Amino acid sequence: MDALAALRLQLEWGADEALGELPVDRFAAPAARPHIAEAPRRDSSPSAAPPAPKPAAPPPPAALPMPAQRARDIAAGCKSLADLRAALAAFDGCPLSTTATNLVFADGNPASGLMLVGEGPGAEEDRAGLPFVGASGQFLDRMLASIGLDRSAYYITNLIPWRPPGNRNPTDSEIVVCLPFLLRHIALVRPKRLVLLGNMSVQSVLGTKTGITRMRGRWVEAHIEGLTAPVPALPMLHPAYLLRNHGAKREAWADMIALRRALDEN
Repeated sequence: MDALAALRLQLEWGADEALGELPVDRFAAPAARPHIAEAPRRDSSPSAAPPAPKPAAPPPPAALPMPAQRARDIAAGCKSLADLRAALAAFDGCPLSTTATNLVFADGNPASGLMLVGEGPGAEEDRAGLPFVGASGQFLDRMLASIGLDRSAYYITNLIPWRPPGNRNPTDSEIVVCLPFLLRHIALVRPKRLVLLGNMSVQSVLGTKTGITRMRGRWVEAHIEGLTAPVPALPMLHPAYLLRNHGAKREAWADMIALRRALDEN
């Protein structure tokens, strides 16, 4: 029982993988065993038959495409939001899909012209299957309501559609696998304006290493495959960060004013 309790505690902390001391290349072909030639048998009988030749070894099975390449191929084939949602629900190339309770796809009005992209779902979002319904989502709703927007006036999703165990940050490989689905999501919605919430979504969508504190508050161009023109994008601080750092709310309010001004211009 002590061992079971310790294992349960590790799972609650987000330890969902057993790691060794040395890295293991799971995609490498197995090493061939050295062939040891047998010494020929001496047979004085003149009628002894030569040994039968060994059958040829079957060819190795074709390697499956890498998960990121599979994600790109599957996402590219989606022609509608319904196709994309179904493809994500069936996708088995991201381990987060096996530990999450629900797929968190999107919410709001995809025809509004305004699309918001967060980072990933938390516990409340995982239970509800909807993005931004927990404490940070409620705070974001109040922020947007202050400039006259509700969920009928925008569309919202996340870079990562499944909750990482223990609310840990997603790994680089998980981001690489999920990003093609997000980019296709943006291309299918065709927003007129894009708001990127948090450092992870900003760097992934824009393909930059520049941090959110330097990017926030100014409109930049997001080049999305499948769209004929770049989308104006506004990087903003994530509402979860604002709940932990109250001094940054002044900057967030300035960004809200910039967003409202841009929408009024349209």
